[in-house]
Amino acid sequence: MNKLISNSRKLQRFKNADFIKQSSHKGTLFSSNINMSKNSSPAPEQPLRCPDNSAFKQQKLPAWKPQLSPALVLSTFIGTGSFCLAVGIALLLAATSVKEIQINYSDRCSDCSKLRENSSNWEKECFCLTNFTLLESMPGNVYMYYGLHNFYQNHRRYVHSRSDAQLLGRDVNIQNSACSPFTVYQNGTPMAPCGAIANSMFNDSISLFYYPNSATAVQVPLLKRGNTWWTDKNVKFRNPTSHNLSSAFAGTARPPYWQKPVYLLDMENEENNGYINDDFIIWMRVAAFPAFKNLYRLLSHTKEFVDGLPAGNYSLHISYNFPVAKFDGRKHVVLSTVTWSGGRNLFLGIAYIITGAVTLLASCVIIAVHLKIRKNTRETQNQFKK
Repeated sequence: MNKLISNSRKLQRFKNADFIKQSSHKGTLFSSNINMSKNSSPAPEQPLRCPDNSAFKQQKLPAWKPQLSPALVLSTFIGTGSFCLAVGIALLLAATSVKEIQINYSDRCSDCSKLRENSSNWEKECFCLTNFTLLESMPGNVYMYYGLHNFYQNHRRYVHSRSDAQLLGRDVNIQNSACSPFTVYQNGTPMAPCGAIANSMFNDSISLFYYPNSATAVQVPLLKRGNTWWTDKNVKFRNPTSHNLSSAFAGTARPPYWQKPVYLLDMENEENNGYINDDFIIWMRVAAFPAFKNLYRLLSHTKEFVDGLPAGNYSLHISYNFPVAKFDGRKHVVLSTVTWSGGRNLFLGIAYIITGAVTLLASCVIIAVHLKIRKNTRETQNQFKK
């Protein structure tokens, strides 16, 4: 019985050995076939967009990575905070040193406002007087601004309602421009200038008078020119080329809400007419907010006003032409000086001070956290030593 079992085991071993030989032989044949198929197939081509094997294109250039230590971070925070705080204090002191007075004449000129609500009264002149007192003198350069409240110049259709090609003095077909509906009249006469911005130009005439005594009134000399940027008169706005402006604008008509044609905006100075008129250029620079002010005049340093505006009694003589009652608007005049940082604007100084204070506070918090972590680390090390 034992012999039969041993003989069966030997026979099984021989069968297993034959199977392994046959399997290895088939595997050799299969691998040789695969190698032959690989050798017979063409080599793959190099991709066309494969970058060069350079350090720059493979992003293997050496780079510097700063090691942020507590001392470096704290010194950066403290330095930045101190700088912002110092700049903010300087800006705030400069802004508070600006002398400014605002005179609202909407209520004082209520009768003229009611007259202007009816469009049939455009040809009738209306004047109003507003008195005010300067408690302190205004030395140096004094600027006069007119301000409007609740007048939205940032409407999309209003902003695009202009023809820059026409304002450059070119002969263009404004019917194809964005000036609609203020392009041409019903008889086909084109408007010059066209568009809603030009049509709604501020046209109140404001004069300033000084009263050295109750019986004497002296008109304050104000400059109409020199209030615009150089790029405005030399790049953005130009008059049509002609021997005189009246012939240059022949065949055109003033906008509907204007009282005078564009070539007669300044009756005292012929060079300040047409598209290069300072008041017109300033008005065409639209504001982003409904409450804004535009530069109107600059004080001329002559006679009693060499050093600026002296303290005393003044009055504004206003020819009221710009209606604001229909949109619940208000009008005012601002007299202001300037400093190295500009006019009276507290926002920038306050923003710098807040930024500097927050940065210094953050640096104090970082110092406290760093000292606490270092203390805990030392206590842990001392416990391990014990």
